[in-house]
Amino acid sequence: MTKDAEGRGRFRQWVHETFDDMWFRSMIGPAQTKGAVQGCDEGAREQWKRDLENRKRYTREQRERKRLARETNRA
Repeated sequence: MTKDAEGRGRFRQWVHETFDDMWFRSMIGPAQTKGAVQGCDEGAREQWKRDLENRKRYTREQRERKRLARETNRA
């Protein structure tokens, strides 16, 4: 049987990694989703949304430029 660095077999290692972590998570309680975006206050969320929209706008503009360049080369 293959052993890990601590001398445990693969099955024991899997049990240790899976259930010890599960036990710890059950002790600290359920995951929180409130404020999941970094910065978690309203201003930071709004800035994140504006930044995302600017990135999408830039990508759309780049696609349009490439499309126009392709059409120009065809003509």
